[in-house]
Amino acid sequence: MYPTAFRPSRESRRPIRVSFEFFPPKTPEMEATLWSSIERLAPLGPSFVSVTYGAGGSTRERTHNTVSRLVRETELKPAAHLTCVAATKGEVDEVVRAYHEAGVRHIVALRGDPADGVGTAYTAHPGGYERSCDLVAGIKRIGDFEVSVSAYPERHPEAGSLDQDLDALKAKVDCGADRAISQFFFDNDLFFRYLDRVQSRGIDIPIIPGILPVQNFKQAANFARRTGASVPDWLAARFEGLEDDVATRKLVAAAVAAEQVLDLVDRGVTDFHFYTMNRADLVYAICHLLGLRAAPAAAEKAAA
Repeated sequence: MYPTAFRPSRESRRPIRVSFEFFPPKTPEMEATLWSSIERLAPLGPSFVSVTYGAGGSTRERTHNTVSRLVRETELKPAAHLTCVAATKGEVDEVVRAYHEAGVRHIVALRGDPADGVGTAYTAHPGGYERSCDLVAGIKRIGDFEVSVSAYPERHPEAGSLDQDLDALKAKVDCGADRAISQFFFDNDLFFRYLDRVQSRGIDIPIIPGILPVQNFKQAANFARRTGASVPDWLAARFEGLEDDVATRKLVAAAVAAEQVLDLVDRGVTDFHFYTMNRADLVYAICHLLGLRAAPAAAEKAAA
């Protein structure tokens, strides 16, 4: 009988921290789903929850409403996404001040996608913030905000090289970024090679891995193509033939996500950012495997 290898992911007291990303709802039905998911995940005590900002600032009002409600009605720490697109510096600064007045102290600063969507050439708005590093500096000038930025283990689709992409990350750090959240990836080796290159450039802020639990493989693959993330052949094979088999697909999705995050834990990762797609069950299950449990008071309230 072979001895069991030591697995940090099996140590129940390992300090794991998680954060969750949501997007603002478009319809009453989507809003109900969002808040049901927030209520499900909140008892796990996330470090923060972020709310996305649509291409071209298209969800500005809905993002603000969602974040403001999080401040008013929950004990969660919301992080509002903000972009440089389709607005002057004055207009963006006004949004930042409005967040501050609403009680928000954490912003995820992004360059953002053009209003026409991914694949359209980016052009800075006349009189606007030109790059995400400029936006970071602007936010820091306005108030006592914590600022998170993006990182790309396989480089941003518009960057000429990974070195150019690292130059952009370094500029954001130099302007005051406190942490970076990575684009999702499915090959953990890619993430660790990226961390090595980040560290070799003297970039010392935390890089939190972004995890996308695959709720729908076709949708995830399309999203990956638009954002420059690769989809390994082995991952496609896991979901092959399950297009009409929802029950099995859910089991496979849970197994794939668990395999990825537990391997990251075994290799020293303790912080995770989950792209929830406003769905809670799969993310909740993964967090349970990571050892997270609902706070006793929250669990008792849910059972009442």
